[in-house]
Amino acid sequence: MHENNVPPAQPALGAGPKLELVTKPGCHLCDAARDVLDRVAADFGVAWEELSIADRPDLAERFAEEIPVLMVDGVQRDFWTIDEARLRRLLAR
Repeated sequence: MHENNVPPAQPALGAGPKLELVTKPGCHLCDAARDVLDRVAADFGVAWEELSIADRPDLAERFAEEIPVLMVDGVQRDFWTIDEARLRRLLAR
């Protein structure tokens, strides 16, 4: 307990690294990537966001040949196949 018996603030669910998955419609690799992100994000208590190149021409131009793409805090960390072990290591830091 802190002063005045006020409990310390707890981090909000979803606080932590910013995880973004760049996808496209009809992509079987994207389906597998979503499964990995769902599993790992739940284990670490972080949120993730999906960005579709169908809605974002800037991302389509940048990543068209690498979908799906995993971005962690704005840095590209994986593409095509999301390495679950590597993502867990990145989040454990």
